[in-house]
Amino acid sequence: MTREGIGRVEKLLRARCEVETVLTAGPRDGTRIAEQVTNDASVGAVFVYSGDGGFNEVINGLGPGLPVGFVPGGRTNVLPRALGIGQDAFAAARRLADGASAGHQRRISLGRANGRRFAVSSGVGLDAEFVRAWDALGSRRSGRKRGDIAFSTAAARVLLGKRGSIASTLVVDGDERAAFVLAANGDPYSYVGRLPLHVAPFASFEDGIELVSVVRLTPWMIPRLITLLMLGRRAGEHGDIVQHRQIGRCEVICAAPLPLQMDGEDLGDVTRVLFESERDAIDIIV
Repeated sequence: MTREGIGRVEKLLRARCEVETVLTAGPRDGTRIAEQVTNDASVGAVFVYSGDGGFNEVINGLGPGLPVGFVPGGRTNVLPRALGIGQDAFAAARRLADGASAGHQRRISLGRANGRRFAVSSGVGLDAEFVRAWDALGSRRSGRKRGDIAFSTAAARVLLGKRGSIASTLVVDGDERAAFVLAANGDPYSYVGRLPLHVAPFASFEDGIELVSVVRLTPWMIPRLITLLMLGRRAGEHGDIVQHRQIGRCEVICAAPLPLQMDGEDLGDVTRVLFESERDAIDIIV
């Protein structure tokens, strides 16, 4: 995302709306700005030009009744792509400006993990370890995160570092055990290049969270697991490895501190995660 790119997005939006641009300067600025504009009666909509981490910050400060449009400005842009907005920032800005002018909106649900909102995904355990390893690689000189090849390399290093089975140390809803857990608010869960990952094929932005529990994991099971998570096979066919369920609320207890990620952002280690569905949470511009 460059200064020239910001200027062009601003110009495209101004063709249909009066626009005031506010730039973030550090972590959680998106949340603070969203909280401020929610209480400003002169603001009719918010457009966020960012990556998935910035989108996550904004939805955590946004109050009810203020529609939001997501302009893809990151590397993977899972949220706008999953919503059908696409990955081209300028085409998206043009279409969203038209949508805002015409009053085209869609109400979606959000997920929560320990009270914090997420738009697409959250995970505790292996999924979040991948994110942490990716973050450890650092950004490019341009400031953008490294791409899909770097993420795949980081994930492979994490798996190689395990060397053996990943113990089923998570307790889900008081009685079921899992090696790691994913929670999805929509489908696809993520993308590798142009390839969508249908980890939670039954998740819908209107219908709440799909919880995916990986029951057990040994090195010889990894290729099969990757195939299942990429293709989104039905739960009943492979319940010995992956289990799916729709939830309104679910508690996950960790035997030891494990990393937690939300919308691709590392939120540190936790010993307990409460996943909740927040129905009809926000209005988005379409």
